[in-house]
Amino acid sequence: MIRSKLTQVLMVTAFSMPAVSLIAVQPASANGNNYGAIAYSSATGSHGYSLDYSTGQAAKNAALRYCENYSGTGDCQSLVVFKNGCGALAQTPNNSAGSGWGGNRSTAESFALQSCSQFGPNCKITRWVCTSR
Repeated sequence: MIRSKLTQVLMVTAFSMPAVSLIAVQPASANGNNYGAIAYSSATGSHGYSLDYSTGQAAKNAALRYCENYSGTGDCQSLVVFKNGCGALAQTPNNSAGSGWGGNRSTAESFALQSCSQFGPNCKITRWVCTSR
């Protein structure tokens, strides 16, 4: 009886909790500006990103933490911080990378591909993210 009650309580708790996102998101900022960032590990090709932070530094820190959670190498670097727009990451097959930002996804991706092409051929967009503003 006790075990079945505990199971019911755990089931209700699990289904009533909000879903956990794999990206770092903050509530919209009071100043009307939302920042995002993308961080990258050249050792592993891992990346982290964040969006809708109230400051650029907070967005950068969150993206770096997210990147390090996946790479575990300590080499993650912030490649782009953007405000009220979009950021993109492009990678070469040998883990070189470029980034870009703009007012929309296509602009950010275009700049990321241009940036990446300076480091090697066959660049591909591997991540894009846009703030809610």
